[in-house]
Amino acid sequence: MSSRTEPGAGLAEQALDLAVARLGGSARQGQRAMVRRVAAAVAGSQHLLVQAGTGTGKSLGYLVPAMVHAVTAGERVVVSTATLALQRQVLTKDAPLAADAVEQATGLRPEVRLLKGWQNYMCRHRAGGGYPDDDADTLFSAAQATNRRVGSASTTGVGEQVVRLREWAGRTTTGDRDDLVPGVSDRAWAQVSVSRAECLGSSCPLVDECFPQLARAAAAQADVVVTNHAMLGVAASGNPNVLPEHSVLVVDEAHELADRVRAQGTVTLSAAAVARVAATARAQAGVLVADLEEAGQHLQLALADLPDGRLAEGVPPGLRAALVLLDDAGRQVLAGIREAAKAKGAAEATGAGGLALARTAVADMVEAVERMTSDSVDARRDVAWVERPRMGAEPPRLTLAPVDVAGSVADTLLAGRAAVLTSATLSLGGSFDPMARTLGLTLAEEPWEGLDVGTPFDYARQGILYTPTHLPRPGSGISEAALDEVLALTEASRGGMLGLFSSRRAADEAAEVLRRGTDLTVYAQGDDQLPTLVEAFAADEDACLVGTLSLWQGVDVPGRTCRLVIIDRIPFPRPDDPVAQARSEVVEAAGGNGFMSVSAAHAALLLAQGAGRLVRRSEDRGVVAVLDPRLRTARYGAFLARSMPPLWPTREREVVLGALARLAGQGRERGLS
Repeated sequence: MSSRTEPGAGLAEQALDLAVARLGGSARQGQRAMVRRVAAAVAGSQHLLVQAGTGTGKSLGYLVPAMVHAVTAGERVVVSTATLALQRQVLTKDAPLAADAVEQATGLRPEVRLLKGWQNYMCRHRAGGGYPDDDADTLFSAAQATNRRVGSASTTGVGEQVVRLREWAGRTTTGDRDDLVPGVSDRAWAQVSVSRAECLGSSCPLVDECFPQLARAAAAQADVVVTNHAMLGVAASGNPNVLPEHSVLVVDEAHELADRVRAQGTVTLSAAAVARVAATARAQAGVLVADLEEAGQHLQLALADLPDGRLAEGVPPGLRAALVLLDDAGRQVLAGIREAAKAKGAAEATGAGGLALARTAVADMVEAVERMTSDSVDARRDVAWVERPRMGAEPPRLTLAPVDVAGSVADTLLAGRAAVLTSATLSLGGSFDPMARTLGLTLAEEPWEGLDVGTPFDYARQGILYTPTHLPRPGSGISEAALDEVLALTEASRGGMLGLFSSRRAADEAAEVLRRGTDLTVYAQGDDQLPTLVEAFAADEDACLVGTLSLWQGVDVPGRTCRLVIIDRIPFPRPDDPVAQARSEVVEAAGGNGFMSVSAAHAALLLAQGAGRLVRRSEDRGVVAVLDPRLRTARYGAFLARSMPPLWPTREREVVLGALARLAGQGRERGLS
C-alpha cells in the first residue's frame, strides 16, 4: 500500500478531530494513523488488518474514514461487529458521533442503517395468528394472561410474554427485538418471529408492513450499514444476498470472524431432531411421516454403535446407509408438503404459515443429510464427529463442520471490495500472517497489509505478567499447587480477581477454595446469567468472578475491580477437538506445522484476549498470573508471550504478592480518606 496521503485522508483527519473534540479530548497518535491508513485502503480497494490496542478508539478510527469515503465516493460501506450488543453500541453511540463530524467536515451526512438476521425482527403476520404456535399447550390465552395477579410468580410465563409482544406489535416502528424493554425469553420470541425460509414473502397479507423487509429496503438505500458477524457467516455460507451491495467491508473484532463463519456452516443431526421435524410436518402439513420416523430410528441405532469422537475415515457404511434412508424419507415428505400446498392454495393465509414451517424444517434436515452423505468429509473439506450430550436424555448426534473457512471468506466477503479487519488482537507471535491465513487474505486477489497502531497504555508500568515456574505442568485437572496459588494471590489482592479457567470443573474448584479460605464475595459462572454476574462483579471492587471461555473475551471492567487476572493454563484446544485435529492435518499435509498453525495460534489469541481484561484505562494497575510454567519453559512459549500485552514479566512470587498487597492497601487507604 502506498504511504502517500489519499484525498479522503485529509477530510477524514479533519472529521476525526471534530469528533474527538466533541468528546472533550484530542485524537491519539495511533487513532490518527489508523484513520489515514483506513482511508488509503478503502480508496485503493485494498485489504488492511489493523491491530488497535485497547484505548486506541478504534471505532472512530474506522467509522470516520469509512463514512467520508461513503459520502464522497458514493460507495456503500458495511460495518460488522462480533455481537448484537456491540452492534447496538456502534449504532447508538459511535456512529452518530462520527456522522455529525463527517457532515461538519464534508457538508454531507452519511445515512446509517441497522441490519440483523431475519429472526431478530417480529413477524406481524405470525404475531397476529398467521402461523401456528410452536408449542400451543404452554401458552395462556390473552384473558388468562391479563387476569393473572401481578407478583403471583417470580418469573413471567411464556404466555404472558407473548401477550405483551402482541401488544407491542401495535406500537413498535422497527419490530427489532432489542427495542423491546424489558425483553422476553427465546421461547416467547419464537412465537412472533420466523426465519427467512419460513417467511411467506410476496404471498403474505402483511408483506407491505414486514419489519425485516423494511429493514433490508432501508439498508439498500443507506451509505453505511451496521450488521454483525452472524450475518457475514450466512453470506459466506452461500447466501450473499443477505447483505446489500457494498464496496467496502469493515470487520470489528475480526479475530472472531472465522469462528462465526464456521458456526454458520455447522450442521447437527440426531434421532430427536428427526422426530421433531416429523412432528412439525405431520401437525402443520398433515402429511404421512411414518417412513421419516422409522428412518430416524435407524439413525439412532447407527449412531449408538459408534463411539464419541471424530469420524477420521469419513462416514462409515452403516451410518451412511441410515443417512441415505433418511434422505429418501425426507424428500418424500417434502413432496407431500408441496402437494398439500397446491391443494390448499398459496393464497390461503391460515394454512400457508404452517406449511412454511413444515417445509423449512424438512428442507433444512434434507440439506444437512445431503452434506453428510457427500464426499466433502472424505475430501477433508468437512469434518464429522459423534457426540453424546452430557445432560438430559438426548440420543447421540452427528455434527458436521467446515474444516477451513478461509476460502469462503475470501470468495464471498473479500473479493471485489476493500476490506478493513480490525481488533485489539490480530498479531500472533509478532506476525499478522497467521490471522491473514485464517481470514482468507492470503487467498484474495487484492493486496493486503498489516498495521499495528499500538496502544496509549504503558503495559510494562501498569501491569505484571507472573508465570510461577515452580508449579507443576498442568495435567487433566487443576492441581492442588495451582489452587494454593490462586488462594495466595487472591488473598494478597484482597479480591478484585477475575479467574479464567480452562474447564468448568477447574473454575468450580477454585470458587470452592476461595469461599472456604477467604471472606470475599465469590461469583462463579453458572450461579446466574453471565451479564448479571459481570454487573455484580463490577459493582464490588473486592469481589471475585471465576468462569470459563465466556469470560475470556468481551468482559470490560476497568479500574480496581479487576486488578488481578488469573489464567489457570495455556488454553490449547482439547486434544480430541475434531475441528482442530482436521485443521492440523490439512496444514501438515501441505508441509506446515499443524501444532503451531492451529493449536498454538488458538492459544495465543485467547491468552491475548484474557490478559487484555486487566488494563482497560490508563490508570489501571494489576497482575496477570498464568499458572502454567510452559509459557516460560516450552519452546512455543515465546510465541505465546509475544502475542500478549507487553506486561512486565516475572517469575518471583514474593514480588507479585507484595505488588498485590500494595494495590489492596491503596484501596483501603482510599476508603478511609
